[in-house]
Amino acid sequence: MAVSVATIMLLLDITVVNTALPEIQRDLKASFTDLQWVIDAYALTLAAVVLTAGSLADRLGRRRVFAAGLVVFTVASLLCGLAPDPTALNLARALQGIGGAVMFAVSLALIAQEFPAGRERGTAMGIYGASIGVAVAIGPLVGGALTQGLGWEWVFFINVPIGVAALAVTYLRLRESRDPDADRIDWGGLVTFSGSLFLLVLALVRGNDEGWGSTVIVSLLAGAGLLMAAFLVVERRVAQPMLPLGLFGRRAFTGVQLAAFALSGSMFAMFLYLTLFMQGFLGLSALEAGVRYLPITLITLLAAPVAGALLGKVHARYLLGAGLLLAGIGLLLMTGLKADAEWTTLLAGFLVAGFGVGLLNPVIADVALSVVPKEQSGMASGINDTFRQVGVAVGIAVWGAIFLGRGASKVEELAANSPAAAGERPRQLVEAVSSGNLEAALRSAPEQARSTVETAAREGFLAGLNDILLVAAILSFLGAGLALLLVREGEIERDAFEPEVALEPAPA
Repeated sequence: MAVSVATIMLLLDITVVNTALPEIQRDLKASFTDLQWVIDAYALTLAAVVLTAGSLADRLGRRRVFAAGLVVFTVASLLCGLAPDPTALNLARALQGIGGAVMFAVSLALIAQEFPAGRERGTAMGIYGASIGVAVAIGPLVGGALTQGLGWEWVFFINVPIGVAALAVTYLRLRESRDPDADRIDWGGLVTFSGSLFLLVLALVRGNDEGWGSTVIVSLLAGAGLLMAAFLVVERRVAQPMLPLGLFGRRAFTGVQLAAFALSGSMFAMFLYLTLFMQGFLGLSALEAGVRYLPITLITLLAAPVAGALLGKVHARYLLGAGLLLAGIGLLLMTGLKADAEWTTLLAGFLVAGFGVGLLNPVIADVALSVVPKEQSGMASGINDTFRQVGVAVGIAVWGAIFLGRGASKVEELAANSPAAAGERPRQLVEAVSSGNLEAALRSAPEQARSTVETAAREGFLAGLNDILLVAAILSFLGAGLALLLVREGEIERDAFEPEVALEPAPA
């Protein structure tokens, strides 16, 4: 229960913010780039720290480290709600990601120590997977309700009492466990990995502003590549690497990580842009947009227990492949949006993709742990969570770059030979549609040209959104193919054998 509640809380903070973004933008006078960083600052630090947190938990004790993460996350949530400007908010979000990384890294390991391999663990993973799916799916609804009813600050303040309650349950109900053979922390790996991710996402987010061939962007991309190369060298040489590259010699291990990345990079990263469509383009309120996500919430709830029941009966690669295939089909069904589109245009895609998400989450969680010895469960959990969060962070950045680039190009085409097609104006108009501020942006255009400029801006927004929906679907299909190719049942633990783990009783 403590693990599921904490997991819901930290994952909600990936999607709960989406429906609050327009209000955050207005209140803090944030730019489109600031909005991307509200999501990516959290996902990036979570991805960068989660591997080290898993190793730290194996060494110091999983319950102890999990509790420390809860404290950091809860305090950071309070700071987010109190933030006076975008910079302060994004710094607090980064701190929140560190706390989330610690909790996420240990969550699967705590489940593994409480439930033996087989039916019991399959049921537990089904519940855990449902928690993930529900957290991601209901985030927009919760965010919309809190934003409209109490203010955007409450999407963060709500974590404070929940975090305190989860901390109490952690100390009262969970046993302590650790890996008796765990050794030193891989600080060199942490620095090079997190630095590489940060430079990559920064380059993707700033590319349209600075120019993709500019010295700044080329330098950032080169720096990201060099740091990633340094990371791989470090991991091959240190005695206790945070990412043992030898694990990727197991095809099933590699396949499940790629599946996790594909799901997060395609479907989960797209929630931001789908929310901008519903609120910025369609003009729905935060709560109204959140309500429109209910179909995907309900279908995810229905699919997750089905996946839990099928674990051990159906080969994992078929479940992984089917889930990603459905997610990709769902994204394809959402494409083709036109100027007269309503939210119901997304409904069929929501239902199909939602079933795929519900099917995938428990399978990814189970396979990620079942292809490694139990004493490495903390590390395995961290690696899987890293691929999930890297998928979200990189997906949001890549889709944002394509979205703004394609949208601006469409505006230039439709508003040719007018001031709206000059300089930074096309991109600014697409951003104005995204934030629901197009009417204000049109005031600077000549009155006789406003109708043309408005049409160009809205068509530019749709062109960008349709393109990233298509590319996200392709990523999902690619993930399905790789999962079917790489994951083999023979590498997955399906018996009752349990390696010995040092356990300490929970306090009375």
